[in-house]
Amino acid sequence: MKSVAVFVVLCLGFVNANLKCEHKIPDIPQAWIDMDNSCTNVVRDHVLEELKAALQYLAMGAHFSRDQINRPGFANLFFKAASEEREHAIKLIHYLLMRGQLTSGVTGLINNYKLAPNVTVWTSGSSALKDALNLEASVTSKIRELIKVCEAAPAFNDYHLVDYLTGDFLTEQYEGQRDLAGKLSTLEKMTGQHGELGEFLFDKELL
Repeated sequence: MKSVAVFVVLCLGFVNANLKCEHKIPDIPQAWIDMDNSCTNVVRDHVLEELKAALQYLAMGAHFSRDQINRPGFANLFFKAASEEREHAIKLIHYLLMRGQLTSGVTGLINNYKLAPNVTVWTSGSSALKDALNLEASVTSKIRELIKVCEAAPAFNDYHLVDYLTGDFLTEQYEGQRDLAGKLSTLEKMTGQHGELGEFLFDKELL
């Protein structure tokens, strides 16, 4: 039994002795990496936009979670939205990786002071929903601009990315905007009839 243990230790020592932390850069053909730089740059920039939206929604969720506010329905709505925006950023990072265009790592994408939320306090649920709807409209507009850049890239029309953004991202944006507009309409009708009680009841419906 002791001899087996010694043999294992010797094998591990041999393996560790030959492991290296550094190695030469692999000689991989670059022909498959074909995104135009102008398109790559706007996609990287949009990762920041999605993360900024995620942090803004986190601020909203935190605000409505406070014991002085205590609107768990609104908090849940905005925390869920924050997760969705973060997922969008991850999807774009995965896309850049798939196209071989994330050569400088992700640190440069997220290490940015501009990510801080613009607003951290809201006077009512309606004001927060209006801000959320405006935020979504802003993100949608930036996605459309991103699509324009990638369509008109000097190298070629990046139809694969354009189709991905149009089919996945824009569809979700438009559906989300319609949902927020509907919620805001319902909430304002309820508060118009019942005041703060209307917001309280609407919050319970969100749960």
